[in-house]
Amino acid sequence: MKGLRGVWLRVHRWLALSAGWILIFSGLSGAALVVTPALDRWANPQLFQARSDLAPGQAGVTLESVLRSARQEFGEGANLVFRPARAPGETLEVRVRGGWRGTLYLDPATGAEQGRRGETEGAANVLFKLHSALYLDSTGKAILAWVALAYLFLLITGLILWWPRHWAKGWNIALDRGLLRSLFDLHRVGGATLGLLIAVSVATGAYMAWRPLGAAVTWLSGAAPVKAPKLPAVAASAVAGQPLTLDQLAEKAVSQFQEPAPIGYIVVPPHAGAPTRFRMMLGDDPHPNGMTSVWIDPRTADVLAVQRWNTLDPGARATAVVYPLHTGELGGVALETAVAVGGLTLGGLGISGVWLWWRRRAVKLATAKARSR
Repeated sequence: MKGLRGVWLRVHRWLALSAGWILIFSGLSGAALVVTPALDRWANPQLFQARSDLAPGQAGVTLESVLRSARQEFGEGANLVFRPARAPGETLEVRVRGGWRGTLYLDPATGAEQGRRGETEGAANVLFKLHSALYLDSTGKAILAWVALAYLFLLITGLILWWPRHWAKGWNIALDRGLLRSLFDLHRVGGATLGLLIAVSVATGAYMAWRPLGAAVTWLSGAAPVKAPKLPAVAASAVAGQPLTLDQLAEKAVSQFQEPAPIGYIVVPPHAGAPTRFRMMLGDDPHPNGMTSVWIDPRTADVLAVQRWNTLDPGARATAVVYPLHTGELGGVALETAVAVGGLTLGGLGISGVWLWWRRRAVKLATAKARSR
């Protein structure tokens, strides 16, 4: 039994020393991201608070005029994502992916630009890109998925090493027997008590970061993936008339539902080479940005597909719960606090584990050196 314990200890130790550095950063950055959006809005009111007040029922700037202005500046090849103001006093955001990549912040009443920020500008953006992809795009997301798997092995081996013969002693934390012993007890008890909470955050983060995981869930369920529709071939005469404006397309998207359905995002593809996507925020959708999509042909204004969030394939449908579970938005302040505590604990477990290994290694080297004299 002691020999097997030694194997588990080596597996736990070397997994921690190899993948632990990324886990430490992921935990601490994830905890910081719980409060970073609110701090960002507080520190940059010129970006997030509209200068003009819209009275109830008062029409603001048209989406079509904003679209034309953006196309004039960034060209037809840019991908544009509109985030309409969701509450009084918020700005209208336009995310640009083209020669310039970043976000415009506009007054929803007048369309006047209040500021802009590149996707790598600002502490909040930098922290998010590091946390979500290690600044390595798809490669970083794949790395994070494998590191999440390593954490599950760390959790299993850690629980095996901690599992007490006498349960009362398994929860003891000796704070009066030196720093090394105190950190050791905090490390093992903290990992045992909060390990599953951390596992939820790590697993949901990996699920969102690496798309093949969602595809695997759909494949295992035997369901067919729900795909975005493609633009059909149409005769020139069908698009010869005056096209509907983006505002009219938005009204058409909203009219597809009997219940109130605010628009979360509008995805306008480059060169009108794909359907315009309206992400709708239905009342029963747990995703804070809405997972229901209405796809409209921008040439003919035909509705090509209406995909409710609860009719998507299992892999995609799971995102509606996985995303707010990972960020804590699913459970309000209580879950957000739990997510932050879990992130801080993950960072603390990693740091304490590395320090314990280093100190014990130093003690062993010092003892061996003393014996050799």
